Amino acid sequence: MTTSGAFKAVKRVNPQTMSIDQLIARFAEIGVAQDYALLGRETARYNRLFDQMHVVVEELKGRPGDERRALLKLYDHPNMQVRLRAAVNSMAIAPVAARQMLENIKASNWDPQSGAAGMALWALDEGIFKPK
Repeated sequence: MTTSGAFKAVKRVNPQTMSIDQLIARFAEIGVAQDYALLGRETARYNRLFDQMHVVVEELKGRPGDERRALLKLYDHPNMQVRLRAAVNSMAIAPVAARQMLENIKASNWDPQSGAAGMALWALDEGIFKPK
């Protein structure tokens, strides 16, 4: 099963030329596309999207003052994958809020994100995941 046709492709852009708001919108767009890739079991597509999201996060991190705090705006996003990735990627700068978001996602039992949130919490508690 493929969902490629159900969701438009995420086009490549230069994150260095984007504003913070544009980067956050890009992050959300990628997160929604990741959700479709997960649902369609499109592992290679998900991995490419993961790499694209990493580029956005690194750009936010590299901005003066570490702009990853802008990801907290996505904690209310309607898509669970976007909320999950926002929480994981803002853990270093907002650990209490990010942990609460992960706990909420885990408690939702909305798979596969609830499982991923549970694993992230476990990795945090075990010292395996060390946000930077």
